[in-house]
Amino acid sequence: MSEDVDTNKPFIVAGMPMYNEEETIGTVVTTALRYVDAVICIDDGSSDSSARIAEACGATVIRHRVNRGYGGALKTLFIRAKELDVDALVVLDSDGQHSSEDIPKLLEPILRGTADFAIGSRFVDGGSGTDMPAYRRLGIKVITAASNLSSDLGIKDTQSGFRAFSRTALDRLRFDSEGMELSLEMLEDAREKQLEIVEVPTVIRYDVPKGSNFTAVSHGFTVLTWAMLSLSQKKPLLVLGLPGFGLLATGAAMGMNTAQGVTNHIDSFVGPGLSAIWIGVLGLALMATGLVLQSARGFLRHLLVREFGLD
Repeated sequence: MSEDVDTNKPFIVAGMPMYNEEETIGTVVTTALRYVDAVICIDDGSSDSSARIAEACGATVIRHRVNRGYGGALKTLFIRAKELDVDALVVLDSDGQHSSEDIPKLLEPILRGTADFAIGSRFVDGGSGTDMPAYRRLGIKVITAASNLSSDLGIKDTQSGFRAFSRTALDRLRFDSEGMELSLEMLEDAREKQLEIVEVPTVIRYDVPKGSNFTAVSHGFTVLTWAMLSLSQKKPLLVLGLPGFGLLATGAAMGMNTAQGVTNHIDSFVGPGLSAIWIGVLGLALMATGLVLQSARGFLRHLLVREFGLD
């Protein structure tokens, strides 16, 4: 007589981007399989034995012929997860920075139905970054502050790659980035799709053999640039108007200083005078641009609400 199969048991998959992680991938796959039904590794153009080791430890490996980046790997992972019709997907790093023991904590709000998107956070009560360098902590704080200005989400750890997604989130989320800026784009899209996002305390290690494949400087610059571009689109008056006012004030001060000394320094009038003019004009241009974009954004939002009931 065959055993009854629990058809109500959720099907949970852990996925991880993988690039030359042969030192750690075996341990990460083995420990993750204690808490999920399957592990999918996206081999993003590795040149070592990462794929072979992952398969030997029980993971399904999907190979990219060339390195597409973190975002590219997650795109492939999301496609595969939807094909498998999973109930929840957990994403973690393959370098051992994320503790597989925290997978149940991350999944708990997803499986309970109180969240669609859970983030393993270093900066909420109970979370931490073991041996986290001070410069990296500062960089993450700056990026998070810039991101929250544009999204109003109030997320404390926007750069954590330890994340869990519900079936609803997998169906709705769309993203274009193939680099690390995906971490912010995903949050922006989740907010627009009105998905429920929560942060769960977790400990992230920095004493692993390799750590991130991205340097702190290149990662920080790329993500911060994306955050500022997003902010300029959503709050142009803040991004352009304030600097424009500052330049206008600087130009006015330089002009007044030049005017006061014109009688005694007639020979030096032209240089500072012209500088005052162009700085002032640039400030006015930025302020005007910010006002126009802010007005256009308000008009489009009003039109969408009136015509389609969208907010």
